[in-house]
Amino acid sequence: MSTQEEHLPQLSKRQEEVLSLLVRSYTAAPEPVSSKHLVEQYELNFSSATVRNEMAHLEEMGYIAAPHTSAGRIPTALGYRYIVREMMLNSALSSVDQHYIENKFSQLPIVLDQWMKQAATVLARTALTASLVTPPVAQKRRFKHVELISIQGRLALMVLVLQGGAVYQRMLTLAEPVTQGELSASADNINALCYDLSANQIHMKSRQFTELEREVCEIAAELIDKSGSNQLRVIYRDGLSEIINSFPDSAGAQQAVRVFEERAFIDMILTEILHPFLQENVQVIIAGDGREEMSHLSLVLSHYGVPGQLRGMLGVLGPMNLNYGRAISAVRKVSALMTDMLVDLYDEEPSESTSNDER
Repeated sequence: MSTQEEHLPQLSKRQEEVLSLLVRSYTAAPEPVSSKHLVEQYELNFSSATVRNEMAHLEEMGYIAAPHTSAGRIPTALGYRYIVREMMLNSALSSVDQHYIENKFSQLPIVLDQWMKQAATVLARTALTASLVTPPVAQKRRFKHVELISIQGRLALMVLVLQGGAVYQRMLTLAEPVTQGELSASADNINALCYDLSANQIHMKSRQFTELEREVCEIAAELIDKSGSNQLRVIYRDGLSEIINSFPDSAGAQQAVRVFEERAFIDMILTEILHPFLQENVQVIIAGDGREEMSHLSLVLSHYGVPGQLRGMLGVLGPMNLNYGRAISAVRKVSALMTDMLVDLYDEEPSESTSNDER
């Protein structure tokens, strides 16, 4: 949640109930909700007049609004924020939904690409909206070790492993043939002096090395520099076509498409919206939280990953009448499963879990 929720006027229990039921009704069918409808639909033990009076107070405080001249009311962004803060952050999926999600992942081999595709699909199907999943990004883009393998003649394969497990390969054409023993000795020397260094530090350190070792170090520094820009080339998405007509106007649909398709929006979500300290929590963005370019959208987001090593983002987006309880629970569940998978994967094979071939 954003800082806008910190100063929301507190409601009475009855006002909370009326607002909660109005949000529930509008989420199920986005039409203005009348006091009579609330009393009849939910069999309230107080009258329509009482509900109308409470709705008038809610409207004065900005939690609901009257569209046009309709007798009914709809929730505002402020009303959604109150309900999410007060009533939905601890919501839980049904046992059926939890079993569905767990079963979908249990059928997969431990392959990162397949898990991210499945995460996008499961989120979209469970939250009944569109979903986004980014690959896990190494939080420490630093050198771990390098291997040099003789192939044939002057050809050698360089295998670079970064902190966090990312692996890069580069084929080298050497000035002259070098034995495997000499290649291994060079790799050992580089590993001893470059462990846990950044790209810039490796550039500085390379002056101490032989010509072959300097070449390897310069390539390693280049790959480390490029690793940050390459890690979000693929974004896993699902569900946009199914929910595009759920937006009340074309402006909302256009915003959803832009978030889905334009890299700049993903970057904004990662850098401006999704706070890094919310590793194991869920963040809810309603009506863009003041961002005009996302004013018709709501997002439910979370990080997943290995603390201190890898972190990815996943979440769902849709119109303001999103089913927040269901979305929050689905995002929390899938995030936990993705985190458990990565922890297991990197505990077992930290140097083989992420591979990027560059030849």
